[in-house]
Amino acid sequence: MASIADTMNAWIVREPGPLAEQPLRWVLRPVPSRDSGELLVRVLACGVCRTDLHLAEGDLPAHRRPVVPGHEVVGEVVACDPAATGFDLGERVGIPWLRGTCGRCGFCLRGRENLCPRSRFTGWDADGGYAEFTTVPAAYAYRLPAGYTDAEVAPLLCAGVIGYRAWRRAQVPAGGVLGLYGFGASAHLTAQVAVAGGARVHVLTRSASARALALDLGAATAGGLADEPPEPLDSAVLFAPVGELVPVALAALRRGGTLAIAGIHLTTIPELDYQRHLFHERALCSVTANTRGDGVDFLRFADQHRLRVTTTPYRLDRADAALRDLADDRVHGAAVLLPGG
Repeated sequence: MASIADTMNAWIVREPGPLAEQPLRWVLRPVPSRDSGELLVRVLACGVCRTDLHLAEGDLPAHRRPVVPGHEVVGEVVACDPAATGFDLGERVGIPWLRGTCGRCGFCLRGRENLCPRSRFTGWDADGGYAEFTTVPAAYAYRLPAGYTDAEVAPLLCAGVIGYRAWRRAQVPAGGVLGLYGFGASAHLTAQVAVAGGARVHVLTRSASARALALDLGAATAGGLADEPPEPLDSAVLFAPVGELVPVALAALRRGGTLAIAGIHLTTIPELDYQRHLFHERALCSVTANTRGDGVDFLRFADQHRLRVTTTPYRLDRADAALRDLADDRVHGAAVLLPGG
C-alpha cells in the first residue's frame, strides 16, 4: 500500500451561495486525522448528489464552515483507529450520508435512528468525499456488493438507499402501479427495484433523455412532468424538488394511495384541496435520511439483483462543473467524481 501524503486536494464550501458566485473552492489542505473508532479512507469515487447542490447554494443551512461536501463515497481503508473494528486495511468501503446518532433516544431505540435529533451527516456536519482522503466512523461504514465498479457503486450509497427507503415509504402494493416524478440518479435505481418487485412503473420527467432511459430500464411509460399518468397510481414518489408537483401527484393517486417525497429540500407546496388531494385516505409522507438497516437491505438487494447504474464521470477537480450540470439537468444518470482522473 502506498504511503499516505501529508496534504491532499479537496473542494470546500466556505460561504454558500448561487453557483454563479462559485461557492466551491479547490484547495490544498492536510489529510484528515481520524478520531476514535474511525477509518481513514483514500477516496476512489464520490457520487454527486442534489443535496450537495442544496448545501453549496445555501438551501440547507450550513452546519460546518468550511466543509468538504460529498456523501456517496467509495474508498480504500488506509488506516484504522485501534477502536475501529470490522474492516481491514486495503478493504473497499462505502461512506454514506448518515454518519452518527446518539443511540439512546427513543427514535434510536425504536429502530428509527434516521430521526435522531443528534444525528450527524457526512459532507454537512463532517468533511465528505469531494477530496482525495476522508474519514468515517467504522460503525456507520458499509461493506459493498461485488460486481460493481467504484463509479457504479458510489450512487448506491445515497441515491440508491434513499430511493429504496422512498419505495418502502410509498407502500407499493404487490403488482401495483407506481409513479415516479423526476428521473435522476435516485429514481433510475428505484425504478429497477420497483420493476423487480413486480410493479408497473410510470415515469414523469422533463428530460427527453431521462424518459428514454426510463423506458430502457423497464418503465411501462415515460411522459413529461405536465402529463397525467395513463392510469391511476397506487403509489408515487416525488424526486424532483418541486413543491408544485405535490398536488399533481396526489391527484393522480387512487383511493388509499401514498405519495412519498424523497428530497431533503422542496420548494413551497401550493394549497391543497382536501376532497381532491387527500380524501379517501390518500397519504402524504416525507423521507428523512435512512437507517443503517436500510443501507444493508438495499446493498444486499443490489448484490442479488444486478442493477444498471448509469453514470456520468467527472475528474475530482471538475466537481464545480458537475454541480452546474446537475442544476441544469445535463447529467445522464448519476454524476460521479473520480480522483484518479
